[in-house]
Amino acid sequence: MFSSIYIEEAVRDSERVEAILRRVPGIPQIAIQQYGEVFNRAGQNFRLQKQQPALILAHKSGRRVLPTPEGYGFESGSTGKGFYFSHMLNCVYDCRYCFLQGMFRSANYVLFINFEDFEQDIEATIAESSADSVFYSGYDCDSLALEPISAFCEYFLPCFQRHPEHFLEIRTKSTQIRFLLEHEPLANCVIAMSFSPQIQSERWEHQVPSIAKRLEALVRLQNAGWPVALRFEPVIAQTNTLSLYKELFEIVFAQLQTERVHSVSLGEFRLPVDYYKKIVKLYPEEPLLARETRLEDGMISLVQQQGSLLQDLETMLLAYVAPESYYRCA
Repeated sequence: MFSSIYIEEAVRDSERVEAILRRVPGIPQIAIQQYGEVFNRAGQNFRLQKQQPALILAHKSGRRVLPTPEGYGFESGSTGKGFYFSHMLNCVYDCRYCFLQGMFRSANYVLFINFEDFEQDIEATIAESSADSVFYSGYDCDSLALEPISAFCEYFLPCFQRHPEHFLEIRTKSTQIRFLLEHEPLANCVIAMSFSPQIQSERWEHQVPSIAKRLEALVRLQNAGWPVALRFEPVIAQTNTLSLYKELFEIVFAQLQTERVHSVSLGEFRLPVDYYKKIVKLYPEEPLLARETRLEDGMISLVQQQGSLLQDLETMLLAYVAPESYYRCA
């Protein structure tokens, strides 16, 4: 699973680190002073490291709860605000369009184990926020993919169970749902699954569970009482995009209880220009990255040959879901 495990000296003797090491025995362990000396060093190749990444167990200092970018998520109320927190850096999957490849120098996984400090900061943010605020996990990682090792949900769900007026969104492509199925469902904890059309998923979403497996996980969660959400992001145009999404929508909404889906979103492929340039260097042979682009406000997006694509997809989507449950991710 991991080529090696780097452990900051400051956290080496913590109970959480010891529990993690028991879950992954037999992997070489390397002591370090600070995770940045491994994760941020120059001369790393994200593409090569992705083939056999290491796990870094570390302490997160500084700001741990941050405001979300404008237009990132759903609006749960007229006064609610959005925040995100990242207990982990990098994703176990290898989606060719992923912005993390341009953000980080390293493909190694950083798992911050000082959950108590995250919880303290979440509690402080809640104390200063109005009801209906939303906390997003899964901005810099996939929140569920390492659940059997990290026990992230096991720790953080009780925090939001104490604050039913605030929401937690766990965004994922993972089918690691065993703990959720064993836990009492929380009305304010939304499991948001990302989907792309089958042909695009096979082409660009490497190592991601199949659409069928992800849908099976969502159905089980919904049947168990968990709120589930759908994220059709990023939308990438090609000659038959509408027919691809028509097929995807038919498959998805035939299996889910549509009236009980918490929220649904669409969002186009967009990256900060510096991230995009780094990814192009990593994958110069990737046709997706050779397409015509446009630059606006420091963000790169693909030039869509179908100018009204998102509007057309919205019209198609609103045949299945109520308008109030839909939003476009900016």
